[in-house]
Amino acid sequence: MLATRNFGNLIRAAGATRLKHTLPELPYEYSALEPVISREIMSLHHSKHHATYINNLNAAEEKLVQAQTKGDIDTVISLAPALKFNGGGHINHTIFWQNLSPKSSKPSDVLIKAIEKDFGSLENMKNQLAAASVGVQGSGWGWLGYNKQMKKLQIATCQNQDPLQATTGLVPLFGIDVWEHAYYLQYKNVRADYVKAIFDVANWQDISARYENASK
Repeated sequence: MLATRNFGNLIRAAGATRLKHTLPELPYEYSALEPVISREIMSLHHSKHHATYINNLNAAEEKLVQAQTKGDIDTVISLAPALKFNGGGHINHTIFWQNLSPKSSKPSDVLIKAIEKDFGSLENMKNQLAAASVGVQGSGWGWLGYNKQMKKLQIATCQNQDPLQATTGLVPLFGIDVWEHAYYLQYKNVRADYVKAIFDVANWQDISARYENASK
């Protein structure tokens, strides 16, 4: 009985000291990606949409700690969708902001070799990633990821805010957000134009670093 009480106290203490997730600062101004992505879209996307995922994730985690403390398994299970959706939204957008840059860049030699091995050329990879992203039904993401087991690059899509690695096992390298809030104010319903343009602000330095870390 004493051990059970002590365990409960440990869970409560962990919940009390848990650091809340916070909105990451962008490494550039909201207007920096114009004309590809407008200042208005970037401001709303970052300060409103991403912030909402974080707030909801923090709330869900608070409820999770409370449920675990009480041994309320039904509530623990019921929180899984909120944790996945909002946790995925936070993970995906944190990567997305870093994947973009107003500064022109090129893939590293190491990444180019991998792209050429797995896709034939950089243009082929871009075309396949663009097609997959445009083809997402409803809301979701298109991804260039790395398969650690097969040691190869792969293209994948995820619905809603499903996080790539937790969903498919692929390490995320470059994500394209195709939720309408990412482009509609500027590109209306022409998702293909947005997807094509986003390669102009791709941060290949960041993408290359993610590949090199994943492939170690």
